[in-house]
This record gives sequence, structure tokens and C-alpha cells, in this order.
Amino acid sequence: MIPPFDRASGNLPPGIHEATWEELVSRYDSRPHRLHLLAGLRDALDALSAAGCQWVYIDGSFVTAKEDPADFDGCWEAAGVDASLLDPVLLDFHNRRAGQKAKYGGELFLAHAPADRLGTRFVDFFQRDKVTGEPKGIVAINPGELP
Repeated sequence: MIPPFDRASGNLPPGIHEATWEELVSRYDSRPHRLHLLAGLRDALDALSAAGCQWVYIDGSFVTAKEDPADFDGCWEAAGVDASLLDPVLLDFHNRRAGQKAKYGGELFLAHAPADRLGTRFVDFFQRDKVTGEPKGIVAINPGELP
């Protein structure tokens, strides 16, 4: 379940909040641009599901109170993924992930890959507000359970 936003920051409360696709859509389909981003995210989740991915974590302004986020950000668990079935663009991080953005409208990283020079994993990195450094929440979805 996706909890209410923190009134002061607009972020989700700290933690990983599991959600179904229906919950995600219900919570974040408030504007036409968000609907467009949800369609791209759904395509990315379908591609990850086809390769055997069990969990994707959604972050960025997309899961905040911001009305018009530019895109979505996230990361995915590689355990159980058959690389031969994976859409190659999901492993293309060149040119600031332009291929991913063009195809899906957002960017997805490997959850346990280092996100910074300190080696912080993306799944942990995304749970900190990039401006304040305060803990914040992200949304987890199992792409294999999509309707």
C-alpha cells in the first residue's frame, strides 16, 4: 500500500512500500503527463517481467506530490533475470540513458549497482532525498503480478 505523502517534503514516508499495479495507477494517474509516464513504465515492467524480474523500485519525482514529474526513475532486482530475455536498452546507460528515456520515458538501474562514488546501491540511494539527504520512501512493484 502506498502511504500518504509527507506534507512538508511531498515525499513518501521512509521505507519500501509494496504496491500493485492498480494501486500505482490509482495513486499517480492524476494528469495527462503522468498517464504517459505510467504507460512507459508499464512497458518497462512488462519487459522486465518477461525476463524474470521479481522486483522493481520506483523513485524520483514520479512518486512524490509533484504534479508534473519530468520522468520516472527506478531500479530492478537482477536475481532470477534471464539476461538473454532482457531488453538490451535496460542495460544501456550511455548518453545519460537516452535509449531508456526514449523507449520508456524514464530510467531504470540495477538495484545493487553502485549509484555514487561511495558505492551506495541504487535501492538505498533512492531512499534518500537528493537535496536534503533525509530518508524518504520508494514504491516496490512485482512486475510478474501485473494484470
